Amino acid sequence: MRLPPPLIAAFLGVLLAACGLPLPWSFLSYLPLAGLLLFVSGGASPREVAGRMWWSGTAYSAVHLWWLTAFLAKLFGTPALGVLAFALFALEGAFLALMAWLAARLVRSREARVWALAGGWVLLEWLRFLGPLAFPWPTLGYTLLPTPAIQIADLGGVLLGSVLMTATAAALVSFWWGRRSPLVLLSALWVGALAYGVTRMPGTGPIQPMLVLRTTFDSFGRATRQLTPEEQLEVQRRLSASRAPGELVVWSETALTSIEVPARLPEFPGPGISGLGTFQPRQNAVVSVDASGRVVSLDLKARLVPFGEYFPLYQALRPAYGVIEGAIGFELPVLTAAQQIAPLRLGSSLYGAYVCYDSVFPWVARQLVGKGAKLLVNPSNDGWYEGWGVQQHFLMGRVRAIETRRWLVRSVNEGVAAAVNDLGEPVQTLSAGEGALYVRPRLLGGQTVYTRLGDLPALLLAALMLFYALRLDRRER
Repeated sequence: MRLPPPLIAAFLGVLLAACGLPLPWSFLSYLPLAGLLLFVSGGASPREVAGRMWWSGTAYSAVHLWWLTAFLAKLFGTPALGVLAFALFALEGAFLALMAWLAARLVRSREARVWALAGGWVLLEWLRFLGPLAFPWPTLGYTLLPTPAIQIADLGGVLLGSVLMTATAAALVSFWWGRRSPLVLLSALWVGALAYGVTRMPGTGPIQPMLVLRTTFDSFGRATRQLTPEEQLEVQRRLSASRAPGELVVWSETALTSIEVPARLPEFPGPGISGLGTFQPRQNAVVSVDASGRVVSLDLKARLVPFGEYFPLYQALRPAYGVIEGAIGFELPVLTAAQQIAPLRLGSSLYGAYVCYDSVFPWVARQLVGKGAKLLVNPSNDGWYEGWGVQQHFLMGRVRAIETRRWLVRSVNEGVAAAVNDLGEPVQTLSAGEGALYVRPRLLGGQTVYTRLGDLPALLLAALMLFYALRLDRRER
């Protein structure tokens, strides 16, 4: 019995997503991706190509982001409203479908479509880093993390890993149809990437002892003021009491709150770095505080969470948003994002501190390191995530360390408190319970190819795949 095309397309999307979860075999994502490209390219018309990609992309997003259904169910207090996440899954599928339709209009031969889809996939991932509704969560390059090949991120960022995955998938399809040269080239590139990875060595630099925390506050209780700032402070100060001389203390996202931006934070056991939430204006910030409690420097969150900290057309759609506020029991936060970002200064060093969701945007860490940051610091609140969303967030943060060749420390509410070295390797982690972690990250200097050029190498290679698709199409015609 012949299966309906939508069912086959969705099944291939599920397989791709299963390989993209935080699992040891995620680097095999190019295999289901090859099957997906092969099947999608077989559509009889651009419309059918787009339809197949929509089913694949929606299923891929649904599995990869399934934890959002649990988050929404918890937010609204009923499992039934978890289905609202399917609107996002369908939207992500629609973006892929539009890309597939354009690729099918660009070239007509099936093999050329495969390569156009591969290059278009990378370009679409890049676009998902941009704009006020940016949501770059399922990026294929992260699937390289179980292999040494992920070290190429310091040459072209996580998108360079996506190029390697999509090009390998397209080369496998071409090989299936009898064209060997692309797979020979990609095999050589894999050998080169693996060799590059295994020969990378950790950087050397002065050690800066730090104490990071993992707390277990209920994020929804904090938002609805059921958990008071005084109760939070008591726990955090208790966990920080065992600090050793010379250690910097790092607290998580909005571990401190204030009506206005303060000049001093005597309740914080400085010197150290902490997340800070203010109400006038509404901001999510990170601050460095010296031993006397004086706020030395402050930076705002660079990228607000769409529909979490930033609500499009909030004033115009206030009645609709008011229904949501009534359902969840608190006013939706509308925050101010940073216009420019800069490292925090503490003592004689600069720290690239960025808040929670900022860690999924490579340009944030890249800009901070470009301005002199010696160490990445990520105060975070992962209590909003459910299931594998917590691990996905941590894995993405590890790639920021590779791209910039900086150590990364994370102080979290829920989630994974950790120290990650400049190879992206977790050196110390605390992923369960309440506690303090004593870490010894190194302060490193220098610039990588990625911090200098950004995503340009990956985008040029994606464009090269599109050029190859045009050449194949012209040749076959």
